[in-house]
Amino acid sequence: EWEHMWSKVWLLLGRESELPQTGDWQMEEFGTEEILMVRQEDGSVKAFYNVCQHRGNPLVEGDKGSVKRFVCKYHSWAFMPDGELNFAPDRDDFPQGNPCDNVRLQELRCETFAGFVWVNMDPNCVSLKEYLGPIWEEWEAREISTWTRTMANTMWLPCNWKVVLDNFNESYHVPTVHMGATTQTNRKEIRGNINTYFKETRFDLSNEGHNRMIMEGGYGVGATDKEGNILEPLASQLRFWDLDPADFKGRPEDTREAIQQAKRQRGPEKGFSHYANIPDQQFTDAFHYTLFPNFAVSVWSDGFHFLRARPHRDDPQQCLFDNWWYTSPAALETGMERGMGADHEVERTMLDYEKDSIGPAIEEDVAVFVTQQRGFRSRGFKGVYLAKQEERIRRYHELIDDYIEGRRP
Repeated sequence: EWEHMWSKVWLLLGRESELPQTGDWQMEEFGTEEILMVRQEDGSVKAFYNVCQHRGNPLVEGDKGSVKRFVCKYHSWAFMPDGELNFAPDRDDFPQGNPCDNVRLQELRCETFAGFVWVNMDPNCVSLKEYLGPIWEEWEAREISTWTRTMANTMWLPCNWKVVLDNFNESYHVPTVHMGATTQTNRKEIRGNINTYFKETRFDLSNEGHNRMIMEGGYGVGATDKEGNILEPLASQLRFWDLDPADFKGRPEDTREAIQQAKRQRGPEKGFSHYANIPDQQFTDAFHYTLFPNFAVSVWSDGFHFLRARPHRDDPQQCLFDNWWYTSPAALETGMERGMGADHEVERTMLDYEKDSIGPAIEEDVAVFVTQQRGFRSRGFKGVYLAKQEERIRRYHELIDDYIEGRRP
């Protein structure tokens, strides 16, 4: 996987907003590598391997900082933000010539899109736009580059990274894991905040290997009390858009179209200028994307749920799992989205799997990740038996195999 897949694909890493000034840097670990992303004088971002070209010592420790030069603590070799070697002690003592004339930091292909920094270890890779295919235009229209991180939890999980992505490549588990469905449950009648019935869910596969799942806003079971009154948080959402919850007593399903129309009509006057680029369906429905190989995200009209799994450097039964949330500027300003009102980015919090919760819904997923990892190692497990609605999982693993065997989409 590392040699033939990870080193050949575009990887979503840092956030541009964390690099506002020239010389600002951010470092992320990815498997066996540490990637250094640096803001340049011309406003662009370059990416380098975090390693001095003298004797291999890492240049920086920690997640981010700002420098005029990167100075190696071993022998004081100093590199400029653009990778140029600016100083080496005793430079006339090198038989092969002055290292400042011959040595630079090792650079990776780097592009920015949707406010994120993306890197590729393959110098002969296709452009990021070509790699993302239809994702590029959809996300560009949403103005995601302006959205702010308002929640950031990260933890090491005792499971392989593919277990995490398999889960987010299907909705088959949602009624059971998240809604308590049993063998007696009629899945066609489950209509919580999201309609999980597979025959009413749209599943899309792109030629580039990414995919999309669209689940309608359900607003059925769980949205009302016994008398039919609309419950929270749906009631507050209706009131925010100048709709009276009492008008929908006994008919919560009607709120979906009403919210769509209200957002379309009242969004601009409330400061939600980006609504002009969003289809009505996305005002209420879950647009869930899985970007090959390790990034899943649910994109709503005013927030996106960032879910990323990164491989451990030497243990395939561990992965680093990021569970983050980003919010649009208008939703932050009004306090509409998730009750947020912050005016700055939230720092990432490292959680302990044994002690901390990563959040109620995701905690339910995480519990399955860990038990499933145990099951995969059993001699009694003879391979998956997938439903058609799980075809994204099938395609996902076919694509990993394709890369390993030297074929790309």
